[in-house]
Amino acid sequence: MKKTRQINREDMLLLTRRMNLERTSITRVAGCYVDADGDFDGSFNVNFLKLTNTERGKNLKIAKTIPFAETNKELISFEISKEKRKSGGVWDILMNLRECGLKNDALMDMFYDVIMEKYHPGFPYAIMLFHDCYDIPLKGQDKIRLGESEMVFEYIIGAICPLEGEYEPGLPEFGFIFPAFIEGGAALNYMQIYQEAGVQRDNLLNLFV
Repeated sequence: MKKTRQINREDMLLLTRRMNLERTSITRVAGCYVDADGDFDGSFNVNFLKLTNTERGKNLKIAKTIPFAETNKELISFEISKEKRKSGGVWDILMNLRECGLKNDALMDMFYDVIMEKYHPGFPYAIMLFHDCYDIPLKGQDKIRLGESEMVFEYIIGAICPLEGEYEPGLPEFGFIFPAFIEGGAALNYMQIYQEAGVQRDNLLNLFV
């Protein structure tokens, strides 16, 4: 049985409150398109702030779906087993992608290949990754902000989205936050995984945890 941990809803609200055009700290978005036959159909990797306001808004809507989901039902925190944390696995790829801020296209291709090998829904979809750095504010016991942040939560939001039109991702049916945001910091041996209500993608869940 996969080990889970309760998610504090306030942690997720800390992330989503910043996911708007004025406050976003997302640095980069990268992804690829997969056709209905499961074949690679192009990729992108761009500085988030270089997108138009319209494009940023569309992407924020996708990224925000994951942390904004119903906690402990649609969004569940899973422990990543020691077996999954071996060198060369998905965890290792994500650790390196986090470190480089999604700027390594070879690593991105490795991640896409792993997903495409396991996921064959029979319809075209997009694999999307967002890199973000959240400056965690220093707060007192009364939760009032005291000053500059003491640490940064650097993380990736992943989303797998059915395409609604030609190269137009819809809202995700599966996604994740890596590493998990727990007790105000990064838990490298956990990830928070989202599955749309009524949609179970056990093949993808087993890939990660």
